[in-house]
Amino acid sequence: MDRDRNGLHAAQDQPLPRPFRAQIARFLAPLLGALLLSGCAYWTEKQGELIFRPTKDSWWGFNAANLKLDEHWVEVGKDGHKLHAWWMKAEDANAPVLLYLHGARWNLTGSVTRIDRWRKLGFNVLAIDYRGFGKSSDLIPSESSAYDDAEAAWEYLGRIAPGKPRFIVGHSLGGAIATELALRRPDAAGLVLEATFTSVKDMVANSTWSFLPVDLILTQRFDTLERIPQVKVPLVVVHGTRDSVVPYEMGEKLFAAATAPKQFIKVEGGSHHNLSSVAFDQYRSALAEMFKLGRM
Repeated sequence: MDRDRNGLHAAQDQPLPRPFRAQIARFLAPLLGALLLSGCAYWTEKQGELIFRPTKDSWWGFNAANLKLDEHWVEVGKDGHKLHAWWMKAEDANAPVLLYLHGARWNLTGSVTRIDRWRKLGFNVLAIDYRGFGKSSDLIPSESSAYDDAEAAWEYLGRIAPGKPRFIVGHSLGGAIATELALRRPDAAGLVLEATFTSVKDMVANSTWSFLPVDLILTQRFDTLERIPQVKVPLVVVHGTRDSVVPYEMGEKLFAAATAPKQFIKVEGGSHHNLSSVAFDQYRSALAEMFKLGRM
């Protein structure tokens, strides 16, 4: 059972009474506005911590004993920073390749079952930890740094697998990063978004903190819904009907807004964490059809 708990968790408590929420909002609005106008670097950094929740520790359920992977290091930027990466080879030496971008909180070890499942689906997989996660260089991650990390990994993938079709897969927050990468790199053969949210703003609006005027301070928006109509590469959107982290309706909205050739995989009973496990055969069929990969 997948237990990585990736993504931005929406609180389950009951919302505060409306009068009390209004009082808090009136109190916080001037403060938040002042922070924004002052260009507060601290708050921008704090947003990165809250959104990514990076961890260096391995997931408690991680066991590398039976994994077929090689460790790689990807240079990013000009400061000697490096990304820790796993390279998992498919049984077919001629298999296509993909870049896997995980979600928030857990590092590569927390997404290990999902990553290996893509290998079993017939892909050579390069999966990275953003800076601030796992063994990658220390850095409080941000929207900007994550986009740069994904680009560096994409270039690296082209070098280690030249001439092969390259796909992008993003889970949860990783889906927002994957969407931006697909815009920057239209040479991608396809894009897959798993349990991806429409935007950070929408995630806050779906939580008990919805009364806060986040528009005044939000600098890291990860607005996938705004970007997705501009994506031109073939697209597969996957979402589970029992996703308690990112509402199923967000997946539907992303799919509806997309203008590229597209396919939607509705995973009945699927949670935020187990989509490719519950719907493995659906994945295989949709990927073969959408990306013209033949029999997978």
